[in-house]
Amino acid sequence: MTSVLYDVPGPRAIARNRIIAVLTVAVVAAVVGFLVYRLSLSGQFSAQKWGLFTYSTIWVQILQALGKTLAAFAVAGVLSIVLGFVLAIGRLSDHRAVRVPFMGVTEIFRAVPVLVMMMLLYYGLPSIGVKMEPYWAVVIALVVYNGSVLAEALRAGIESLPRGQKEAGYAIGLRKSGVMRLILLPQAIRAMLPVIVAQLVVTMKDTALGFIITYPELLYLAKQLSSNVEFGRPLLQSAFVIGGIYIVMCLILSGIAKWLDIRMRKNPRAKGGGAVTTTTTVPVQPGDPRLHEQGTVTEVIATQGDGPRADR
Repeated sequence: MTSVLYDVPGPRAIARNRIIAVLTVAVVAAVVGFLVYRLSLSGQFSAQKWGLFTYSTIWVQILQALGKTLAAFAVAGVLSIVLGFVLAIGRLSDHRAVRVPFMGVTEIFRAVPVLVMMMLLYYGLPSIGVKMEPYWAVVIALVVYNGSVLAEALRAGIESLPRGQKEAGYAIGLRKSGVMRLILLPQAIRAMLPVIVAQLVVTMKDTALGFIITYPELLYLAKQLSSNVEFGRPLLQSAFVIGGIYIVMCLILSGIAKWLDIRMRKNPRAKGGGAVTTTTTVPVQPGDPRLHEQGTVTEVIATQGDGPRADR
């Protein structure tokens, strides 16, 4: 069996690919070994460097900083999705007076970097007499940026659906709100779920920018731990520990998204599938007992599940 995308490699190509694979693994192993050697040579594996993380008080501080990170991410993630839906639906409006302002707001929010927005909220607002806590500066900046990005993703997902989906909704008497809520949005959400999850991962990682405005999250704590002179300024050690925590959180979030995708695939209503039920008309002969008592019914409605078929 041949592939339609590329030619099946022959014996010489297979041997060449194996040699390239072995060389690639050897090069990667050499680079990793060199890095480990340099870390060992500079004393990065010494007990003094890692001794800071043997104290329970340090892990209590890490858990508190993790709680701050998750608190900002939870609120920002939910509000980003809500804002994304609002902006996406506004941009899809048939009325120009509604569509244009939503488009302008989306483009402006998406163009401003998250860090710039945080600094404007935290350092800029006090100049006009408005003081904002670091937590809300982080959350609002994350919501504004990620909500606008999600809005574009959702709008693209809705517009990528076949036009017949919308027309079918109108044909059965649904208004535009019903078509959007019952037909378009469920399909768009399922199609754009990987993009939504990827943007939520970005939201969670962007909480680290809060250390610039003194929000006590994980990166802010890592910066404090790395400046500890008693333990030899464990900069790399703090980065490894805090970076590992971020990796675990991202894997958990990706696992939840995969679980949701599996559940949606197993749900017939989410899949838009299920048994096909059609109604067909079956002609009957005079005197058939299925006829109505008054004899005014000349055909019987039958329900079958073996596909669309109509005999008249």
